[in-house]
Amino acid sequence: MARLVFAGEAIVDIVMRVPRLPERGGDVLATGSTVTAGGGFNVMAAAARQGLPVSYAGGHGTGPWGDLVRAALAAEGIGLLRDADPGRDTGFDVALVDDDGERTFVTHLGAEAVTAPGGWDATPLEPGDFVYISGYGLVSPESGSLLANWAAALGGGVMLFVDPGPLASDIPGVLLGQVLARCDWLSCNRREAALLSGAGDPVEAARRLRDRLTRPAVSEVPAGAGATSGVLVRGGPQGCLLARRVAEMAAKAISRIPAPAVTVVDTTGAGDTHSGVFLGGLADGLSPARAARRANAAAALSVTRPGPATSPTRAELDAWLPDA
Repeated sequence: MARLVFAGEAIVDIVMRVPRLPERGGDVLATGSTVTAGGGFNVMAAAARQGLPVSYAGGHGTGPWGDLVRAALAAEGIGLLRDADPGRDTGFDVALVDDDGERTFVTHLGAEAVTAPGGWDATPLEPGDFVYISGYGLVSPESGSLLANWAAALGGGVMLFVDPGPLASDIPGVLLGQVLARCDWLSCNRREAALLSGAGDPVEAARRLRDRLTRPAVSEVPAGAGATSGVLVRGGPQGCLLARRVAEMAAKAISRIPAPAVTVVDTTGAGDTHSGVFLGGLADGLSPARAARRANAAAALSVTRPGPATSPTRAELDAWLPDA
């Protein structure tokens, strides 16, 4: 059975709903607030709710934030692959969600950033596993090269999924190149795609990013997981672009995968939901296009709910949009 080994960062979200972002030096009163597990937890929860076994390979700290994250992981049936860091607590972010449902973050990294030399080497992996890494781990000066070197050396039977995240433009070019050379699937939103590719047009950005994935398109990973690879460019209500890499050049088209129309309440975690459900679809043997369609539907449903970890379960998604 396929498994997601999450080598990203589970942190705590301090979420505040605000009517607007304050001007520099100003202040606004929040209309609501929550403190919850977030960051990479959202991806793991989304995948686990689709029935994909998940193990957390990232760091977690000793303190109240670490306790909160571990409790949330346990509630989703997600196992830990390393002990708590005795010297640091888990990191956190402050997320401001405005009346349009858009979110703005400020993040402080903690124990989730693995900084010990060789800190990733003992991570247990099996052929058929999915490995997820994020740009947050690559940006950190203490952890970036360690994570990139480990990811670049992953065995051929493992599928590597990379999400550069909002800090995409801050990832050192050498590290990004290392990771993309081994990457099977790259997923980013339109802003991130433009930053990474230099192309304002999402289709051109998807094409340029796909061309940076140089690993052979047909790998040792079982069919349904690694027989294809490519790039996803998420467009929110516009759905996503799917730029596949396959052995036949004629099949290298870029597809537009639509998303259901919904009323947006909160976009926090929508991209994470998309990634987790896409991976769940691949693990179920769906084609990339079908997995992307299902991911679009899950992300659309998630933004109708307030909070970060709002991905639907498999049963909820099937009931809401039976043909997804």
